[in-house]
Amino acid sequence: MNTLLIVNWGHVWMVTGLGFALVFVLLVVLIFILKGFGALMQIKPATKSVPAPQKGQNPLPQQKEEKDMAINSNITAAIAMALHLSYFGGMHDEEPTRITVTPRPTQWNNKMYGMNNLIR
Repeated sequence: MNTLLIVNWGHVWMVTGLGFALVFVLLVVLIFILKGFGALMQIKPATKSVPAPQKGQNPLPQQKEEKDMAINSNITAAIAMALHLSYFGGMHDEEPTRITVTPRPTQWNNKMYGMNNLIR
C-alpha cells in the first residue's frame, strides 16, 4: 500500500515536462522544414522574355512549345469533354450489378486435400 509513496515525483514531473517540451519543439522544427520545402517548390526557373516585334514583322510571332508542363487549350478541352461524357453523358458501359461465382473443383477448394489420413 505504501509503494505508491516510494515514487520520486520530482523526477516523474521532470520527465513529463521534458517529453511535452520535446514534442512541441519538434513540431515547431517540422513546421519550419515544411515551410522551407514549400518555398523551395515555388521557385520557378527564369523565363526568357520575347522581344517586341519590329516594324514590318509579324506582330504575333509563332509561339514555341514550352518545356515545362504547360497545357494548351486543345488538351484542356479534350479533358473537359471526356470528363463530361464519362460522368454526365452516360458514355460508359452499363454493367450488371449481380455477381455470380460458379465454384469449380480446384486443388485449393477440394475437400480431399484437407483431410488427414491419421487413423489411430
